[in-house]
Amino acid sequence: MPEEQTIIFGIPVPSSDPLFITIVVIHILLGIICVISGFIAMMSRKGRGNHSRWGKLYYATLLLIFVTIIPLSVMRWPANNHLLALGILSFGAASYGRWIVRHHKHAWPRLHTICMGCSYIFLLTAFYVDNGKHLPFWRQFPQLFFWIFPAAIGVPIILYSLLRHPLNRIIRNKEV
Repeated sequence: MPEEQTIIFGIPVPSSDPLFITIVVIHILLGIICVISGFIAMMSRKGRGNHSRWGKLYYATLLLIFVTIIPLSVMRWPANNHLLALGILSFGAASYGRWIVRHHKHAWPRLHTICMGCSYIFLLTAFYVDNGKHLPFWRQFPQLFFWIFPAAIGVPIILYSLLRHPLNRIIRNKEV
């Protein structure tokens, strides 16, 4: 018997359960806020101010996304277990990146850059793996592409930031 589907924002959701659909809609809206706030935090001048403000919003919405992915994964286990794993990795990396800033451990700017960058990569990977095959333009790519694409773009950006950003250069020069 085929699984029932509901179309939300043009994307098929493999359920017609009203509770599941409600959680999915909340999850989607939080995801949009999270991606935008994370991008703004990345592009903002580092330090207190916009970077911190948008970074806090990124973290708060990521926490809520993580909270919503738990029941969504349980309700569709094992079909969504990979999304739960990506959610754990994304939220775990962001939590450690936030902890690093608060405790200013050795080389904290670099570690924060790596953790938050990886968190964003895992977030986008989960989105593309789950939805890429349904999106115009993106549907032409194989499923493996959606697992690799966010890291293929994100890792070079993280490396560039580690080599070029003034906070990371100061740390690197002190260690030499």
